[in-house]
Amino acid sequence: MCGIAGLFYPGTPKPVDPQRIAQMCEAMAHRGPDGSGAWTAPGVGLGHRRLSIIDLGGGRQPMADGALTVSFNGEIYNFAELRDELEGKGARFATDSDTEVLLHGWRAWGPDMLARLNGMFAFALHDGDRQSLFLARDRMGVKPLHYVELADGAIAFSSELKGLLAHPLLRRELDPHAIEDFMGLGYVPDDACIVAGVRKLPAGHFLLIERGRDVPAPRQWWDIDFSNRATGSAADLAAELTDRLRAGVRSRMVADVPLGAFLSGGVDSSAVVALMAEASKRAVRTCTIGFDEAGHDERAYANAIAARFATDHRERVVAADDFALIDTLVAAFDEPFADASALATYRVSELAREQVTVALSGDGADEAMAGYRRYRFHAGEERVRGMMPAPLRRTAGALGRVYPKADWAPRVLRAKTTLLALAEDGATAYAKGVGVTRPELRARLYNDAMMRSLGDHAAELRYWRTMRAAPGRDGLDAAQYADFKHWLPGDILTKIDRTSMAVSLEAREPLLDHRLVEFAATLPASMRIRAGQGKWLMKKAMEPWLPRDILYRPKMGFVTPVSAWFKGPLADEALALARSPILSTWFEPVAIEGLARDHRLGRADHGRTLWQLLMLERSVARLFG
Repeated sequence: MCGIAGLFYPGTPKPVDPQRIAQMCEAMAHRGPDGSGAWTAPGVGLGHRRLSIIDLGGGRQPMADGALTVSFNGEIYNFAELRDELEGKGARFATDSDTEVLLHGWRAWGPDMLARLNGMFAFALHDGDRQSLFLARDRMGVKPLHYVELADGAIAFSSELKGLLAHPLLRRELDPHAIEDFMGLGYVPDDACIVAGVRKLPAGHFLLIERGRDVPAPRQWWDIDFSNRATGSAADLAAELTDRLRAGVRSRMVADVPLGAFLSGGVDSSAVVALMAEASKRAVRTCTIGFDEAGHDERAYANAIAARFATDHRERVVAADDFALIDTLVAAFDEPFADASALATYRVSELAREQVTVALSGDGADEAMAGYRRYRFHAGEERVRGMMPAPLRRTAGALGRVYPKADWAPRVLRAKTTLLALAEDGATAYAKGVGVTRPELRARLYNDAMMRSLGDHAAELRYWRTMRAAPGRDGLDAAQYADFKHWLPGDILTKIDRTSMAVSLEAREPLLDHRLVEFAATLPASMRIRAGQGKWLMKKAMEPWLPRDILYRPKMGFVTPVSAWFKGPLADEALALARSPILSTWFEPVAIEGLARDHRLGRADHGRTLWQLLMLERSVARLFG
C-alpha cells in the first residue's frame, strides 16, 4: 500500500522538477513511511511513497524496465501466477515484487493486462516508446486516484487530493455542486470533487494519455453484471460461494510483514477470521474496539469469535463521545465526509497498526450479497408497487404527505416514509432513501444564491440514472448495482482507505474479490434475501463455521451517537454553525439555527444533518482558508 503522484505534459514535453514531484508525495507521507522515490524525464515525472509489504528489499518505486516506468499503489494478489506466465513468454524479472508484473504485463498485453489482474490498485505507467501515460484503477475502487489539468497544460495525478493541493498551479476553487452532492449523500461521490476541475478516475476505468493528442475520457474496462442468474440448489450454490470466499481470503494473506484482521463480531468480519484461521498455522491476530455505552458495544460477540478460533486477540474501549478526532478525520479525508463510523474505523486501524502492517476487513459483503436493511425494504416496496394501480399509488403519496413524521421509529414503522416511497418509482424512492439529508430539507437550508447556482442539479440524479440503466432483472439488482457505482467507492472504500492509511496500515477486502462479487451478482434474489434475512446464502454457507447467534443477530455495525452529541457536549457547536461565515455562503443562518434548536429540544432528529454541516465547515476551512 502506497501513495503515488506525478505530472505528464500531453503537449510540449516541458521539464519536470523532481522536487515538485517529491513535494506532492510528501503531502501523503502517511501512505508510505518506509521510503520515497521520484523519477523524471522530459515531459513526465512519477513519484512514490512506499509502505513495504512484498519484497521488502527489492520493490522500490518508481520502478523502471527499459522504456517503461511505473508508480503503483496497491497489491496484485495473483502476481506469482502472472509472473510464471510472463516468464514463459520470455520476460526476465529482476525483483520478487508484484510491481514488476505490471511492467512486463504492459509489454505483453497493453491495457488488456487489467483483466488479468486480481487485486486492489491504482497506478501510473509511462511508456517512453509510445510517449504515453497510462492511469488505471481497480474494479471496485478500493484504491483512489485523483487527476486534474493544470494551467501550464500538465496532467497532475495523486492518490489523495492533498497531493494535488501541494502543487502551486492547482486553482483552489470550490464547486457548489459538490456541496449538494455531499449534503444529499454524506460524501462527495467519485464523479465529483469539492475542488472544481479535479476528477477521480472511476472504479474499473483507465485513462490512456498520448503525447500530441487530446486527453480522452476514461474508458471502462470492468463492470458488474446482475442480468444473469445462476442455477442450482441452495446447497450447490452455497458450496460454490464458500469456495470463492475461501479463495478471496487466502489470496489476501500473502505478505512479508505481520498480518491480522479487524473483528467486530458481525457476520462479515467473523467469516473472514474463520477462513483465515482455517488457512493459517499460527494464531490469527485480531483486534476490536468497544464503546463505553452498552448499546454500541459488540465486544462480547467479537470475544466469542476470538475464543472459537483461538486468535491472538486485542481489544480497546473508546469513549462513545470520541469526537476529539474530528480535525484528524478532516485532515485525512480532505473532502467533507459525514459517515461518522469513520471515527471507530480510525480507532480500530490505530489499534491494529500497533502489531500488524496489514489487516483484512469484512467490507463489501453487504453490497455484494444484499446485507443492508434498505435492500429488504426496497425489494418489498418494489413488490407492492407492482401490485398497485397508478391511482392507488397516487393515494398513497397523498396520505404520506399528511401523515406525521416519526424519525425515531424503525423504518418498518415509519408509515410516512413508506407511503411516500410507494408513490414514486423504485429508482427515485431508493435514491432518496439511501441519502442523508432529504431534498426538501436541503432546499430549506440553502440560500437563494446556492439554489440558483445548482439549477437542476440534484445529488440523487446520479443514483436514478444508474438504476435506470443497470444491467439487472429487478429493483434489487438495480439498487445493488447503483451502490457499487456510488456508495461503495464513495463512502465505504474511501472510509477504510483514508482511516487505515492515516496510520500507515494496509487494509485488504477479501469479500470484494472480483470473482466472488461476479458470482454473487448472479444469485437469484431469493438467495440473497429470504425470510427477512439479507446475505441469506452467505449465512447458510458459513453455518459450519459460525454460531447462529452471530449469523442471525440484528446487524449493528459501528454506530456513532452523533444525535446525542448535538444535544449534549456538541450542542453549542450546533448553534455556532448558524453563525459560521463559511456556511452562510451557501446556507440560511436562520434555517441552521432552527435546525439546531429543534434537535436540542427533541422536536426532530437532525443529528446527521448537523454532523454534515460541521464536517463541511471544517473541511472547507482547511481546504480553502
